[in-house]
Amino acid sequence: MGPKILVTGSTGQIGSELVPALRQKYGQENVVAGILPGLKAQDIWPGPEEYFDVTDKASLLSVLKKHRIDTVYHLAAILSAVAESKPDLAWAVNVQGLRNVLDGAVQSGVSRVFWPSSMAVFGPGSPRRSAPQDAPLTPTSLYGITKVAGELLCNYYFVTHGLDTRCVRYPGLISSKTKPGGGTTDYAVEMFEAAVRLGKYASFLSEKTTLPMMYMPDAIAAAVTIMEAEPARMKTHTGYNLSAMSFSPAQLADAIRKRIPAFACTYSPDTRQRIADSWPESIDDSKARTDWGWKPVYDLPRMTDDMILKLAERLPNAEKSRLDSLLASLRRSPVARR
Repeated sequence: MGPKILVTGSTGQIGSELVPALRQKYGQENVVAGILPGLKAQDIWPGPEEYFDVTDKASLLSVLKKHRIDTVYHLAAILSAVAESKPDLAWAVNVQGLRNVLDGAVQSGVSRVFWPSSMAVFGPGSPRRSAPQDAPLTPTSLYGITKVAGELLCNYYFVTHGLDTRCVRYPGLISSKTKPGGGTTDYAVEMFEAAVRLGKYASFLSEKTTLPMMYMPDAIAAAVTIMEAEPARMKTHTGYNLSAMSFSPAQLADAIRKRIPAFACTYSPDTRQRIADSWPESIDDSKARTDWGWKPVYDLPRMTDDMILKLAERLPNAEKSRLDSLLASLRRSPVARR
């Protein structure tokens, strides 16, 4: 028998793509989608759903016991830009919510918990290039602080309770399916959507702000791969560095312009620039590659082809017609045939 899985935050950026992937792999009835009350379930394949708030420990524990959950992917979180404007909410969800999941896991017999940390754990004390696994963690954003606290909590529950916690430090994530959710790297998703729909975009980060990024299919693969790895391969229970590519808004605009020549991009940095400036330009993920076989598939050109293809194909027919020749070319590409 396969695992009995609960995914919290299942309507979010990662969850809306992870839930269908897990249901396809393990069976739809074996993956419970945890949804915040008041939100609507998205297109995440048919299967069981539970509405609860991770800050409500009793409700969470009830769901874990009701479905006899043995594996949790805990994704519910407040992202970086929103965390700065709503610090109390961010602490409650990102730290207390995680602690509730870990406590609930111990009390209900859950054997394995996945939790995504972030490159936001790095700060001014970390190298700007190839930030290593063991770099000093001195974040200057509240979001980063909650992620460092979360990594330490995960390690504490492993050491103290023997709970098999598994964490990855995601870079900025880019999805063709879900709308931006308040992250500092959301400019990339916004730029792709604006390029396809409008042909122009004003970036809220400066043109030369280089940051580590990852396409969502790789992010989903990383979560599944680390959770399936043998326990002996886990050399850390804080957070494994992950990387796929690094680029700036100007480099992304250039990549888009190779497919949509008329695309125009301007730059108007806002308060999110300060957060981005505290993060590294690139990350060394050699330990994840060695310990449990991490390897990304998408680089900037392949991601750009796939993002434009997926976004353009969802346009109304009247808008899609202006991109007909581009879509025909992208459909013939190796990425489209995957």
